[in-house]
Amino acid sequence: MAERWVPGLVALDIDGTLLKWVEGAGTTHEEIAPAVGDAVRRARDAGCHVVLASGRSPHGMIPVADRLELYLDGTEPLWVVASNGAVVFRYPPLEVVAEETFDAAPAVRAVLERHPKALVAVEERGVGYRVSKEFPTGELSGQMILTEVDDLVSAPVSRVIIRDPEATAEDFLALARELGLHGTDYVVGWTAWLDLAPMGVSKASGLAHVAERLGVAQTDVLAIGDGRNDIEMLQWAGRGVAMGQAVQPVIDAADDVTATVGEDGAALELGKYF
Repeated sequence: MAERWVPGLVALDIDGTLLKWVEGAGTTHEEIAPAVGDAVRRARDAGCHVVLASGRSPHGMIPVADRLELYLDGTEPLWVVASNGAVVFRYPPLEVVAEETFDAAPAVRAVLERHPKALVAVEERGVGYRVSKEFPTGELSGQMILTEVDDLVSAPVSRVIIRDPEATAEDFLALARELGLHGTDYVVGWTAWLDLAPMGVSKASGLAHVAERLGVAQTDVLAIGDGRNDIEMLQWAGRGVAMGQAVQPVIDAADDVTATVGEDGAALELGKYF
């Protein structure tokens, strides 16, 4: 009789997977349901590597790592995949292990020609974001430092956020297809939110780096997520599971679907093994 499969590494998206969305606000509750937190810690206690994988900046992921209480005295620091794979770091303390950057200026100019009122943001490590204009409250973590667009993309960056509160996600999906965005990869969020990243960089590439460092085979990775930026990760992992509220392209990319974030879907999936 074949042994029951148990993941050696669990990769967890944050917003919409660990944290519940605030209806209509474009943000999440900064709290983790007790059942979800308990399930994640059971995986850790069983010897599974738990890796957070998010589009958030490192600055925005640390509070979630703190709430999960995943690191114990005398244990190795966590591995974390941030900025949709462009930054891999360990915590605590925060130590950047790998970072991919690119010249975002041409793509940003092309987007702003079509959406001149769009907001642009670039991470300012450890502080927050440099922004062309203030973003809606709660959408970015840390401080917002007003900066001219040309200065935002004057040097290579790991990720650029473009947000148009007057547009829709469908508008941005059509825009990305129209532009081709040569030299960059892109992810459109739930709203008119566009993440520009270095070509070939995704949560999957960041996780591949971590798995190799930890000596965990790709087939032994379980990944759970709900957004378009999770598609590559769900396809790459040995088992990719979409949250119940995910949009259809994410569900199509997954091996299975769990319950929604409101129904503690991540806990239900983890409970199958731990």
